[in-house]
Amino acid sequence: MILSRTEWQRREAAHHERADALTAAHRERAARGEKHPVWDFLFTYYSYKPSQLRRWHPGAGVELEDAPDRASWRWYSRGTTPDGVVPDAAAFAHEKPELAGLVERMLRRTASRPGQFGCFGLHEWAMVYRADEHRHPVSLRLGQSATDAVVESHDLRCTHFDAFRFFTPEAVPLNRAALTRDEQPLFEQPGCLHAGMDLYKWALKLGPLVPGELLLDAFEHARDIRLLDMQAAPYDLADWGVVPVRIETAEGKAEYVRRQRAFADRGAALRAALLESWLGADRPIALRVAV
Repeated sequence: MILSRTEWQRREAAHHERADALTAAHRERAARGEKHPVWDFLFTYYSYKPSQLRRWHPGAGVELEDAPDRASWRWYSRGTTPDGVVPDAAAFAHEKPELAGLVERMLRRTASRPGQFGCFGLHEWAMVYRADEHRHPVSLRLGQSATDAVVESHDLRCTHFDAFRFFTPEAVPLNRAALTRDEQPLFEQPGCLHAGMDLYKWALKLGPLVPGELLLDAFEHARDIRLLDMQAAPYDLADWGVVPVRIETAEGKAEYVRRQRAFADRGAALRAALLESWLGADRPIALRVAV
């Protein structure tokens, strides 16, 4: 596919407008030096600035006509038209073989598994279990002893290493599996909220190989999941207008699972779109690390 300069500049401008709207509140808070316990996560944990979210790319194999300024951009190659350039999946795989292997492995293996929906967001509770100090300077909605009791009355089923690694030492042995970084691709599954949020991370790591519109879709998906993640957490976030999903009750569990399933369906579509935009059915990439 070849995009004329008029067409790709139109899409780029629309992307800038959408990205700026998505990050406006965060940028305004940052200018005031104001922290937010829910939304800062999208820019601190993932360590990507609004300016990175704002940069538009067409996706792998899509040529931009008359785009000489992008000729020196990373993972862009010369196209077939005068001053045309195209994001090059093979160049990415050649320069970053281990990253390419990891991203493909995580996306494909996660997509191949059935979702699990019995965790009820207890990973956040396990992060404060029997702890004198907490990662977030926010009070617990039920208090420490009642929060500990909720953890002790449930089966911890976390499958996401980057949540498990923040469990308190007392909570670690309560989890069904002892997760490790090396084995992360073996446990990741599409029902996990954090696996869904991480689609945004993978999209950013692929850079110009992912269409800007898809990147912003992944960001919005991460944003929406983050809200449920914090609604189901043990923290009292009423001062920030966050209405809790009380997963310690049967009604709260039912609401959590209903929304978790919807996010899993939405994530499956995004996961498939990332793989298609990057590799495509007719563009197999030979990776050093086996999938």
